[in-house]
Amino acid sequence: MKLLLLEDDYLYRVSIVDFLVTHGYEVDAYEHGDEALDAIYRGSYALLLLDIRVPGMDGYEILKEVRNSGLETPVIMLTSLTDIDDLSLGYELGCSDYLKKPFELKELKYRIEHIVKVAIYKSQKAEIEIDMFFSFNSHTETLLRQGVPVELGAIEIRLVSYMVQHIGYYLSLEQLRDEVWEGRDVGYADIRMCINRVRQKCGKAFIQTKKMVGYKIG
Repeated sequence: MKLLLLEDDYLYRVSIVDFLVTHGYEVDAYEHGDEALDAIYRGSYALLLLDIRVPGMDGYEILKEVRNSGLETPVIMLTSLTDIDDLSLGYELGCSDYLKKPFELKELKYRIEHIVKVAIYKSQKAEIEIDMFFSFNSHTETLLRQGVPVELGAIEIRLVSYMVQHIGYYLSLEQLRDEVWEGRDVGYADIRMCINRVRQKCGKAFIQTKKMVGYKIG
C-alpha cells in the first residue's frame, strides 16, 4: 500500500517512514509542499499524510487543491496546532482526520488502517476479486470460491478480511496478532494453526508465506 508523507521535520520524517516501511507500507516522503503536490498528481496513493506548516504550499493549500481537482484520496493532517478554528478548517476542506504532534507511531498506524479500510469499503464494489478462483464480499464478510461461500469460523473470517484489506502485502505474525486477535494473549503457533485451517479449506496457495517476513493473500 503506497502512502505519501509531507513532513519538513527531518527526525519526524525519518522515524515515520522507517516505522511504516517495517509494517509493510511503501512511503514517498517530501519536505516541500510543491514537490509533494507534484508527486500526488504523478502517483497513485492510498492515503496522504500532510504536515500543515511546511515550505512552499502548506498542508491546507495542498488539501484544497487536491479536493478542487476531484481527487478523493483520504488525508490525515499532521499538526502541532491546537486552535479549534485551525482544526475545523481542515475538516471543511475535506481531510479525513487530524493527528496532533507529538504522537505515538502506533497511533498513526491505527489511524491509517482505519481510514484506508473505510475508504476501500466505500470505493470498491462489495465483491473484491482476490484471484481467478476467490473473491471476498466486504459487505457480508464472506469468502467465495467461484461464487460459492467457503465455510469459515469467526476468527478465520477476521483473518481473511484483514488480509484482504492488505491484499498483496506480507503481514507479520505480530501484525496479525495485534489486528486480528486485537493484541490478546495468543501464541504464534495458534495464529499459524488458524492460517493452516484456512489453507485446508482454500488450498495451500491461497495464503502465501515468505520466510522471516510474513503471510499474504493475493
